[in-house]
Amino acid sequence: MTVMNKIFKCHKISEGQAEGEVLFSKDGICFYLIDPKTGVVIQRNHSLFGKSVAGKILVFPNGTGSSVVQADGMYQLKMNHNEPKAMIVENADTTLVASSIIMDMPLVDKVEKSFKDEVKNKDLVRINATEGTIKLLRKEK
Repeated sequence: MTVMNKIFKCHKISEGQAEGEVLFSKDGICFYLIDPKTGVVIQRNHSLFGKSVAGKILVFPNGTGSSVVQADGMYQLKMNHNEPKAMIVENADTTLVASSIIMDMPLVDKVEKSFKDEVKNKDLVRINATEGTIKLLRKEK
């Protein structure tokens, strides 16, 4: 059984705080292949196909696609208020980092290994990227 309010350490890339449901992706994310009007992943054969990233704490391995496509995709999501609240990435690239900072979106990496073992989709977490912590608030049954 997981203890609520457990805190996982992480590394700040783009500062800020956010609270929301976790959404894990096994696949890298190309933000240009997310419908900006709905936040729904439209990339076929993607682990999140048909699911919305809007308002979620998005956990994914890496960004994919060219820098222009990535930055524009993130910008379009933000302009339509369908962007993730925060992102946790395994391998941050320059475009992801720069876009997160410009769009004022918390982004972290180097999360404690136990995070992926203990936290699942729809669990509620609070990221404090500035302090380098992720707090598990509620566990879905």
